[in-house]
Amino acid sequence: MPKIQFLGPDPHEVDVAPGTSVLEAARACGAQVGSACGGNLACSTCHVWVRQGLDSLSEIDEREDDIMDKAFDVRPESRLGCQARCSDADLVVEITRESRKAFLDEHPDQAAAATR
Repeated sequence: MPKIQFLGPDPHEVDVAPGTSVLEAARACGAQVGSACGGNLACSTCHVWVRQGLDSLSEIDEREDDIMDKAFDVRPESRLGCQARCSDADLVVEITRESRKAFLDEHPDQAAAATR
C-alpha cells in the first residue's frame, strides 16, 4: 500500500490504496489541500508540487493541463490533487501556499486555530 507524505506547515502522512487521488488522500489525513470546486476539475486550488513519485502518478490529460493554467507558480512537478492518482509507489507532496490558503478560506474554523 503506497504512502503519501504531505509537506507544509502542518505535515501529514497517510497510507492509501492504489488509484486514490492526492486530494482524497489529503482529505483522509487532514492535510490542508484546497478544493474549492469539490475536486471536480473546475479550479486549481488543489495544485500541489510532487517532490517524489511524480512518474508513478496517472498521466496528465488535456483538461488538467488547461486548468493548470489558472494555478500560480506552476512547475514541472505540478499536479492537480483531484486528478493525480497514485499507483503503488510512495509519494512526497508539497502543498502550495495558494492551495493551503484556499483550504483555510474554505475552513475558517481551522484558519482561526492556525493563527493562535
